[in-house]
Amino acid sequence: MSSTPDIPPDSASKPQPQARNPLHGITLQRMVEELVDYFGWDELGERIPIRCFTFEPSVSSSLRFLRKTPWAREKVEGLYLFMLRDIKRTSP
Repeated sequence: MSSTPDIPPDSASKPQPQARNPLHGITLQRMVEELVDYFGWDELGERIPIRCFTFEPSVSSSLRFLRKTPWAREKVEGLYLFMLRDIKRTSP
């Protein structure tokens, strides 16, 4: 007798629904562009002090850096979630 529960063979390969994940379906490019629109490069560089936001910032250079640097991407995702909450709170 096996001690593992019966799991259908194809259920492990199916993606799980992400209904409660606000970042599901949002690309990193979209996050950066919306953050720049909302905060501007100067404030974005103050909130997340990384060179790609403070020195000659551009979306493409930011994306290159963020795709290679997990800790920086986490900060961007956190600020993006903060921005969404702030927009939701301030809108009528």
